[in-house]
Amino acid sequence: MRLKDKVAIVTGAAKGLGRAFALRLAEEGARVMAVTRKDMDNLHETVRLIKDSGGSASLFQADVANEDQTKAMAAATVEQFGKIDILVNNAAIYDGIKRRPFYEIDLDEWDLVMAVNVKGAFLATRAVFPYMKEQGYGKIINLASEVFFTGSHGFAHYVASKGGIIGLTRALAVELGPHNICINCVAPGFTDTEASRGLADVSKYDTSKTPLRRLERPEDLTGAVIFLASQESDFITGQTLLVDGGRAMH
Repeated sequence: MRLKDKVAIVTGAAKGLGRAFALRLAEEGARVMAVTRKDMDNLHETVRLIKDSGGSASLFQADVANEDQTKAMAAATVEQFGKIDILVNNAAIYDGIKRRPFYEIDLDEWDLVMAVNVKGAFLATRAVFPYMKEQGYGKIINLASEVFFTGSHGFAHYVASKGGIIGLTRALAVELGPHNICINCVAPGFTDTEASRGLADVSKYDTSKTPLRRLERPEDLTGAVIFLASQESDFITGQTLLVDGGRAMH
């Protein structure tokens, strides 16, 4: 178990990638605080799955775009588990976005995407920072996206938000490094999740441009997150790891 006795927060943990990350972190020995904004039924299911597998988990409802709620999330984690070692900033607005030319994107939708996808990661990081600073160690993993490297028609706000995440990660790596806190990004390609199925027919996704010639699954990403959350990556910070079957390369 590479994360034995570590404590991890996973935002957006009710389903999809967040649930996959929470389950794998628990499998590696971490105690997990699973967080979501509104999908509490599925969040309870995530925690049940962890406990049924012999892991340790609790849950917390929070909107990561709200500073008070992210502070409460961090405080509740410390109260429950005694510390915070790992933060996975997975929560994002993706499900339900309609593809539109940039000049037709509703400005309220633009603001919501930026608030959750970028400000949310910023606030969650700021909320856990005092605890990680005090213990002199921490691992933060942000979720970017392959679309930052390739663009995506009709998704200007989502692509811009993922570019913001990469920029934020690089900026914070400089500030967090002196406190022995590493912060990195994982950038998935198009992945077969509930949210993706709501956007498109995943069975028709063109894998001909993917060297590994198949659609990405949530479990394809968990190894990268575990690596960045573990001591094996203690001298890696400010980086973005593309996990997309080779579709984009940098």
